[in-house]
Order: sequence, then C-alpha cells, then structure tokens
Amino acid sequence: MDTTSTGTDVPISLPRVMQSAAGGRSTVLVRAGTVGEAVDALVDQHPDLSHLLLTPERDVNRFVNIYIDADDVRFLQGLDTTIVAGQRITLISAVAGG
Repeated sequence: MDTTSTGTDVPISLPRVMQSAAGGRSTVLVRAGTVGEAVDALVDQHPDLSHLLLTPERDVNRFVNIYIDADDVRFLQGLDTTIVAGQRITLISAVAGG
C-alpha cells in the first residue's frame, strides 16, 4: 500500500515491548490517511514489528490495542478510522498474567 502521497504525518507511540523491533525507537512517524494505513506503513518501515502487531491473516493481534488520541479504535471505525492532522496513535500491548 502506498501511503507516501496521501494522508497526514502521524506519530505512533510504541510500548516498550515493541521498541526493540523498531530499532529502539519509542515513536515512529508515518504518513497515512487511516489507522490501517498507519499500521501498514509502520510494518513497512519496521518489518520485525509484523509478528508482534499482526496475525498471519494481517488482522491486528488480539493482544494489541490501538488508540487514536484517547479513543480505542475498536469503538470507532477500527482500522478504517480516519486520521486528521495533529492526531497521535498509541499502541498498547496487553499484558496477561496471574
């Protein structure tokens, strides 16, 4: 997917568990028009994130929550949620344990 000519620049904040797969970066800037395009652009830049973020079917892993500003995209339009200038995406990796 070519996201270089459309959309807006959006920072994606990564949880610590994903930072090593992104070269140690806590934030990655991508250009995208939707959350799905942003995830694709992130994985294009840092392929090692793919197995942490996506299932083999390229769905978001159920242990990853995606927020745009303070809103969980599951309660918006999911990966089709539109990004506007000034917004920020935050990835949260759910932690299980007992």
